[in-house]
Amino acid sequence: MTSRAPVSPAPAVTDARTVAELLAPLADVTDRGLHFGDRFVSWRDHIAEARRRSAALRDRLDPDRPPHVGVLLPNVPEFSFLFCAAALGGFVLVGLNDTRRGDALLADVRRSDCQLVLASRAAGDALAGSPVPVVDVDGPEWAAMIDREAAVDARADAVAPDDLLMLIFTSGTTGDPKAVQCSQRKFAAPGVMLADRFGLGADDVAHISMPMFHSNALIAGWSVAAAAGASFVLREKFSASGFGDDVRRYGVTYANYVGKPLHYILATPERPDDAELGLRIMYGNEASAADRAEFLRRFGARVVDGYGSTEAGVSVTRTPDTPDAALGPLRDPVAVVDPDTLEPVPPGTVGEIVNTSGPGLFDGYYGDDAATAERMRGGVYRTGDLGWVDDEGYLYFAGRTGDWLRVDGENLGTRPIEQILLRHPAIDEVAVFGVPVDIGDEVGAALVVSEPAVSDPAVSEPAVSEPAVSGLDRAAFEAFLDAQPDLGVKQRPTRVWVVDALPQTATFKTARAALSASLGAPTWTSPR
Repeated sequence: MTSRAPVSPAPAVTDARTVAELLAPLADVTDRGLHFGDRFVSWRDHIAEARRRSAALRDRLDPDRPPHVGVLLPNVPEFSFLFCAAALGGFVLVGLNDTRRGDALLADVRRSDCQLVLASRAAGDALAGSPVPVVDVDGPEWAAMIDREAAVDARADAVAPDDLLMLIFTSGTTGDPKAVQCSQRKFAAPGVMLADRFGLGADDVAHISMPMFHSNALIAGWSVAAAAGASFVLREKFSASGFGDDVRRYGVTYANYVGKPLHYILATPERPDDAELGLRIMYGNEASAADRAEFLRRFGARVVDGYGSTEAGVSVTRTPDTPDAALGPLRDPVAVVDPDTLEPVPPGTVGEIVNTSGPGLFDGYYGDDAATAERMRGGVYRTGDLGWVDDEGYLYFAGRTGDWLRVDGENLGTRPIEQILLRHPAIDEVAVFGVPVDIGDEVGAALVVSEPAVSDPAVSEPAVSEPAVSGLDRAAFEAFLDAQPDLGVKQRPTRVWVVDALPQTATFKTARAALSASLGAPTWTSPR
């Protein structure tokens, strides 16, 4: 672990409602800031770099058009400078997904009304045919633009909590991404709340390796570091094998995640000093109960798994007494309702998770009034997620509304089925989905299977007797299903694909549309 000089006291965590307010106490801080490889940029210099970029882009943008600037970059300091520049006022940053290519990427540029796009040289031909100018941030044009702004007024523009700061595209797990409007408040409020909740301050170091074009990295990582007055580490992209090295090198105490990174980190060889590193908090969503428990055992770090989305219309927080498989206690104004009547459903019944009080922090989709209206249909914010509540009042995730299965007249969620299948020691990953038939659906499952099977000591409850298998074949799979006491007859998969991998979005979620398009004939079919 690198040694660090004593730091000055952290700025007090305040009720700041804009990112610009979070940055104000950091303008003269020189002993904390951004780490990237061997490079260190203090907060003072970081903010100065941001001001130069804000001034350079203000000179370049047409004032009669939306001041939108696209950015197609990995997690490099330039992305951080640009986000900081947008936060100080003058333009809106548009995060472009670097896994999209061709017409799909150009459509994102058009629908978000970018006036220009800033991209790395490594982006290559990804933006060929762009409808707007593309500036290479590694080239002389960009260097000349910002060098001309060496002397910039140190004052930030006046910004308000509801001012648009960034457009962030949804993950696109089931269809085309939509551009979510993200205000200053949407970044500042969670940053303050999480820094306060976890007691983060000047001695802390945050690790940011989730893609910065997505909300998780900026809301649960960058903004938290700014609110705490902490340092932060950027890694160009997530690396399971590199995570432990970064924690050791920079003294990381806090990190954010989304999707499966914890699972991938735990698959790396354990080191004798893992539990002595000083990593205290991992915050994110969609980690399994088994991975949360194993991460705590191995690294001594508390894993706090929340529920939310880029739209920020609903947030659910786990409590210490929350059951392993639950999201957290169901508290007003969050409810689980029948999506047609909006009436609350009884405990144990699957319904849609909604915010009954309105939009929360959802500011709408840019340029898509129809999608915004659909999200707020009936005067409530609709997450598009299915859930159910147990008799104790804890909320469980049951899948997406688009994944809702209709089997013999009964609505089923996919997530409970996936959690049961993941108990099998040979199944590493699974996606459950509906296969349309003449009436309703059959249950399909795509399985990623390890060879040979390894017994998992952290199998989720209820514990069952596992068939002894090497890998997975039909007979072993059927025997496993027979042994699951909580697998309903209608939940039993009848069409199974054994695949090498599940296609993923850049934020480690299963890309279900791509999965459906890639599947051929099932590996086997079984009667229910």
